[in-house]
Amino acid sequence: MTILETRRLAMRRLRPGDLDALAALYADPVVRRHFPEGTLTRAQTQEELDWFVAGDPEHPTLGLWATIHKPTGAFVGRCGLLPWVIDGVAEVEIAYLLDRRYWGEGLGAEAARALVRHGFETLGLRRLVALIDPANTASIRTAAAAGLVFEKMGLIDGAKVPVYAVTRP
Repeated sequence: MTILETRRLAMRRLRPGDLDALAALYADPVVRRHFPEGTLTRAQTQEELDWFVAGDPEHPTLGLWATIHKPTGAFVGRCGLLPWVIDGVAEVEIAYLLDRRYWGEGLGAEAARALVRHGFETLGLRRLVALIDPANTASIRTAAAAGLVFEKMGLIDGAKVPVYAVTRP
């Protein structure tokens, strides 16, 4: 079931059969260089996949979704909306991670804009955030293309994180 579509991308719920593609994505040190935990093993990827396949009962409309390149049918990443508590406040993050073979084609910005539209227009959210490593300038540009701007250093589980945000017009 497709949750969200753009001109070149379709986002659908992750399935058990996505493990190989997701594990390859998560094992790539270049793709994962800005994640605090770095690359993930196949077993760690399986745990995450199981969690997203089952869905979050508290937030059934949120999650990470398989991102499919419509022209080729290829699994190119995982994007979605994730719940967080930042500075004691419930927030929803736009999350995007694409296979580096597809970098530089504007797919990240296309996905980010679609996630913002979906959050505002379909889910009725009033605000969305992105949590981005300050060294990840490409991700900062992607967030900016979707209207997010740096807001503050927020606190998540005792750790300071840069918070980019956009509020529904």
